[in-house]
Amino acid sequence: MPITAYVDGLCEPVNPRGVACYGYAIYRDGVKLAEGCGVIDHPSPSNNVAEYTACIKALEKLVELGLNCEEVVVRSDSQLLINQLNGFYSVRAERVIPLYERAAELAEKFRRIRFEWVPREENAEADGLSRKAYSEHVSKNLDAFVEKYRPYLATEKQKALLNRLKIPYPAWISKREASALISERLDRDRGGGGHVESSAQN
Repeated sequence: MPITAYVDGLCEPVNPRGVACYGYAIYRDGVKLAEGCGVIDHPSPSNNVAEYTACIKALEKLVELGLNCEEVVVRSDSQLLINQLNGFYSVRAERVIPLYERAAELAEKFRRIRFEWVPREENAEADGLSRKAYSEHVSKNLDAFVEKYRPYLATEKQKALLNRLKIPYPAWISKREASALISERLDRDRGGGGHVESSAQN
């Protein structure tokens, strides 16, 4: 069985120019060998910067552990990342080119490596690690974060609806995340939740 590295990244509460974070988890035969997450210091943060950074951090950890002599599979739910690293897509974004070059340089150190796309639900652990880094960063810098990103944070109306639907959410939830949570719940309740849906429109 190959060693499998799951990688993911995010840029919230706005993409680009939000807070970019990465997460990765490395497994062999169902046993976790390593994991990592953190906030990315980049002059032009974006989702793609975060996805590439997650991949780079995982590859660096694999090399550090001396696992580059084994068969490795890197899995991500970012089609752009996977298709670029597999040579199917060109790399044009200036902010991404150096990261792509670093990832390609690291990949050359491996005896056998391949990059595979997986659905988001199969990448939940890496996603959770990137969100952990994001939550810890925001909670430690909450006042400055709210001041900087206030226009992108959930409205009071969205928060009221989240409360009415009994959906837990962090104080710094973005408009985009709030909208996604509300839509997901309403879609799930459709058929028996007509009253809730009409409330959402008030």
